[in-house]
Amino acid sequence: MKQTLTAKEEELMNVFWEKGEMCIRDLVNSLPEPKPSYTTVSTQVSFLESKGFLSRRPIANTFIYQVKISEREYRGASINNLVEKYYKNSFSSVVSQFLEDEKLDINELKEIIAQIEKNQ
Repeated sequence: MKQTLTAKEEELMNVFWEKGEMCIRDLVNSLPEPKPSYTTVSTQVSFLESKGFLSRRPIANTFIYQVKISEREYRGASINNLVEKYYKNSFSSVVSQFLEDEKLDINELKEIIAQIEKNQ
């Protein structure tokens, strides 16, 4: 997945990921104040649908939107894109940077190694 989300799109997707399927009116009501207009949200949802993040089905005189890409899938793809772009596809370079920047300590690294060994 090469599609990315704008900050506003990600805000909407976070609501869908948390609450599940809903119509645009329910989505607007789930957003914090000041709430954007129905039309603005509808346009953003349309973009999310065209990007493949949402699908819709008709119910009565409205549409119910549902998630097509899980939050985990999106996060994983985002991390992969970041590693590809900035670290030449080397996850070990990412880990090295975390160690150098003291964002990851040796005990955390040992826990990660134990997880890897357990999953093999």
